[in-house]
Amino acid sequence: MQNHPAITVRDWARNARGAEVAEFAMILPLLFLFLLGIFWFGQAFRIYGTITNAARDGARAAVNPACTTCAAGDPSTNAWNAIQADLQAARINPNLLQQPAAPPALCACAAGGVTTGCSSTTVACDGSQNNICVQGVTHSGGTTGTPIDGYVQLSTTATVTGNGQSGGAGECGISVSFQYPYAFPLPFASIGNKTINLRAQAQMRAETQ
Repeated sequence: MQNHPAITVRDWARNARGAEVAEFAMILPLLFLFLLGIFWFGQAFRIYGTITNAARDGARAAVNPACTTCAAGDPSTNAWNAIQADLQAARINPNLLQQPAAPPALCACAAGGVTTGCSSTTVACDGSQNNICVQGVTHSGGTTGTPIDGYVQLSTTATVTGNGQSGGAGECGISVSFQYPYAFPLPFASIGNKTINLRAQAQMRAETQ
């Protein structure tokens, strides 16, 4: 009868350590990818919060230009300056901002800032800005002419078609919107190296009402 050498405690510990190393080597790539995903999704959430706040500050600067840091007389320029300041403070390049592929569906206010029944016509973005879409401001004589606050309808007094509900108090103001391209550099993932557009929009009621 053949005798087999007995497995010592030292041999058992050596084999156990080898198995643990092999298991850790298998799990390590998944753990690294998981941590990398947390980081990049956290970055996306931070950027989204920043651009949302920047859009709000831009819309506020557009409707209320009486401040020490605003350029006199041009609401669209005021909006762009406020947005740039917010993004630069957060170390985000404002030059990467883009106008949304489709402007928000907003209708123009009537003469004197009166809201009416909204048609299907969407107010175009102010042509004086390339990176952001400012609705409710136009320039006479082209993009370098005198800025005119035409305003857009934020709410109307008209009856909502189809359900018979009456509108609100009727408010006019300015809308600021834009998008920021963000790429997820995640290897071995379906979303990896794909760019998504983080969109921000804010509306502010005109102070003259």
